[in-house]
Amino acid sequence: MTPDLDTKDRCFRALIIWGNLVIACCGIALMAMCIFFISDRGGLYVLVYATGNDSIWRGAWIGLFTGFALFCTSILGMHAIVVSKRKILLAFVPDLFLKQMLQNYNKPLPDNLPSTQDQIYVINRITETWNRFMTESKCCGVYGPEDWVKYESHFRQQNTDADYPWPRQCCQQDAMGAISHLEACKIGVSPFLHAQGCYDYIAGPLIRHGFGVSWFGFAILCWTFFVILGVIFHYTQLDF
Repeated sequence: MTPDLDTKDRCFRALIIWGNLVIACCGIALMAMCIFFISDRGGLYVLVYATGNDSIWRGAWIGLFTGFALFCTSILGMHAIVVSKRKILLAFVPDLFLKQMLQNYNKPLPDNLPSTQDQIYVINRITETWNRFMTESKCCGVYGPEDWVKYESHFRQQNTDADYPWPRQCCQQDAMGAISHLEACKIGVSPFLHAQGCYDYIAGPLIRHGFGVSWFGFAILCWTFFVILGVIFHYTQLDF
């Protein structure tokens, strides 16, 4: 990056951080205002409640949680800018996927039924999902085949490195679903072993869906803003 671009980047990041700081302050102010309103220092709630319509207090509660959400979102935004990670929201996801894979994949089912039906369901579904995902996406583990060798897991406890260092689903398969070359897969010969991890295939849909939800929510907020402006204008035209 050239010095000019680097300076522009720092200035732009500082501007975004300042914008997030303003949002955080606004969130705190909104929470303070709502708390003050909910506290009902004037003792007016009983009068409003008696009318059968206390929606204004419900709106204050909504405003309180909205302010808290704005504050948390702005703090996360500032942290993302400081560390310069576009995928900060998914920063810890790979390790979480790795942990649940190692702990639950091919895990022996518990015997004390029926209290562990949910646990059995989770174990079976995780194993089935990973098998399907590794087969369809032609990937292995979260970061790669080394996940099965580097870390302790139930799969590793049940299979030796000489037998199966990684699941069979990590091996290349022919059109009939049979493993193309089992021995080559066992020793990690490419392309008979899928060397790429599955995280990119998992994170891709999550990021796309996350951006879709974010932009849809942003569009709703924009529409709501203009509707509220219209309501305020209409309110100012009323005769009391």
